[in-house]
Amino acid sequence: MRTFLLAAALIAAQAGVTHADEITLIAPGGIRAPIQKMIPDFERKTGHTVKATFGSGNGTKKQVMSGEAFDVPIVQPPLPDVINSGHVVASTQTALASVPVAIAVKKGALHPDISTPDLLKRTLLAAKSIAYPDPAAGAAAGVSFDAALKALGITTELAPKLRRAQGGAAAMAMLAKGDVEIGVTFMSEMNNPGIEVVGPLARAVSQPTQLVGFVSSHAKSPDAARALLRFLSSRDAAAVYVASGMEPAR
Repeated sequence: MRTFLLAAALIAAQAGVTHADEITLIAPGGIRAPIQKMIPDFERKTGHTVKATFGSGNGTKKQVMSGEAFDVPIVQPPLPDVINSGHVVASTQTALASVPVAIAVKKGALHPDISTPDLLKRTLLAAKSIAYPDPAAGAAAGVSFDAALKALGITTELAPKLRRAQGGAAAMAMLAKGDVEIGVTFMSEMNNPGIEVVGPLARAVSQPTQLVGFVSSHAKSPDAARALLRFLSSRDAAAVYVASGMEPAR
């Protein structure tokens, strides 16, 4: 009897491996940190594996709209062009979290008061140099920061002070090395040990960027893709988003 039970358990385990899938995911860099933290837990609980690719916000959206085959794409609004492309299953649209653009300083530096638009404006005008992700490369945080500068009416004044980096991590590395006085990117990308987060930009000039997941219409295993999307929008996931400086959708 014991031999039979052991054999049955072995068969069940083998069946689980047989039905495990590799899920490909594409997402903007703003959600990289929490996704990478959650993948091992998802893989352990389901037996599936996840291959994740991260890029700029606009670049990721273009890849999805061009029909590149990813099982679970995560994109930023506006969404009509993504949905109308036919490359995502519209009914699977799932809000995951939102993330604000924030200000950081080198570790140990004084934290300026940026709690209001006027104080933020004063801080930026007083700064000698500012690093942020290059909007021309499709960085959504850079696009958002440019919009905030326009709303504050200081685009021209700040132009000589701006140092554009290839992504949020690169902007934070510049700050940590002391190459610039202030660093700007999504709060979820501010994990360099050589910097300190001051806080998000005032919502009057910069709204948090939403991140929304879909099951791709090209998914090799739609069921596995749906399982990953459910996991990334679960209550357990919400705690991971909060720890990364994001605001969970649920």
